[in-house]
Amino acid sequence: MRLPPIAPPLLLAPLLLLAGCQTENTAGAPGTSAEGFTEIGEDETVQFTGTEPFWGGSVTGSQLSYSTPENIDGRTITVKRFTGQGGLGYSGMLDGAPFDLMVTAGECSDGMSDRSYPFTATLRIGEATRRGCAWTESSSFTGPVAP
Repeated sequence: MRLPPIAPPLLLAPLLLLAGCQTENTAGAPGTSAEGFTEIGEDETVQFTGTEPFWGGSVTGSQLSYSTPENIDGRTITVKRFTGQGGLGYSGMLDGAPFDLMVTAGECSDGMSDRSYPFTATLRIGEATRRGCAWTESSSFTGPVAP
């Protein structure tokens, strides 16, 4: 069976994500130590937001709240946290589909406001990938509170 040219890169995507999450200390990776990513403590609440389509939520401990314009009240799911070099991830299930949120250090703009966020957020639900921004109370965004 011959795969279309786009299939091999898609098949490699999960392997590349895992490669970036090793616990070996890599010199120069932002916010890392021998234990992995240290910029966001386990007890901190991570807020995240994205556009096109609009989505957002927060995660504290093992509880993640996720909302969209179609479900403003949101859903809460149980997630597991893991740390790697340069970021951390939260994994769970939403409506039977894998839900993976990856948060990495790096300046981020939501493209809709004058805010600047300290972290990028990559969300994968099933086969769909969304990109956005994230922040915590100790590493907050800069810019207007109510854009």
